[in-house]
Amino acid sequence: MIEEIVKKRFPFFESELRSAIIKSGTYREFTKNQELIREDQYIRSFPIVISGLIKVCRTDEKGNELLLYYLRPGEVCTVSLICCMDRTRSRVKALTEEETAAILIPVELLDNWMTLFQTWKEYVMRSMQMRFDELLNAMDNIAFLKMDERLEKFFIDRYASFGSKVFQGSHQDIAHALSSSREVISRLLKQMERKGMIRLSRGRIDYSPLCDKSY
Repeated sequence: MIEEIVKKRFPFFESELRSAIIKSGTYREFTKNQELIREDQYIRSFPIVISGLIKVCRTDEKGNELLLYYLRPGEVCTVSLICCMDRTRSRVKALTEEETAAILIPVELLDNWMTLFQTWKEYVMRSMQMRFDELLNAMDNIAFLKMDERLEKFFIDRYASFGSKVFQGSHQDIAHALSSSREVISRLLKQMERKGMIRLSRGRIDYSPLCDKSY
């Protein structure tokens, strides 16, 4: 099974690299909201996403989250790679946004693969550039956007990331993601609903009008 998945998902890797992933990687399936990486832990393996979606974020002492970026199929968490290379504790946590499948690679292979396989080195460097751009974008959102603009962008980014037009979760979940309070988020969501940008129901937010610009 893992052999077919690797060949289909990573045709641009050298055949030797695909063989190394098949030999050393472990295919795992995860349920929604399952934690893959915890903050302040040493990372023993890092995930390459095969299907689904993984959210990478930081949390403060109150449990508020700061969303850094999403990992989509074919992508790897480069922040965790940096921790692996430095042998330091993780500075982020990663958890699934939906049912997700990933291949877990032991960290001790990372340095060797960077030397042995040119396509792996290019893959990691390209991933680092993407993550750096997304981190800059997250910083810009905090520094330059008002909370109502950040909330609207939250939905638009989710649509751009994996095509969904419905958010399944609570107002508190969004508040955590945007480092805000539930009261503020609830008030802004009500405003968006009055403008026809979203449709609210219990545990569910339909933001298709916002994606389709039909309001």
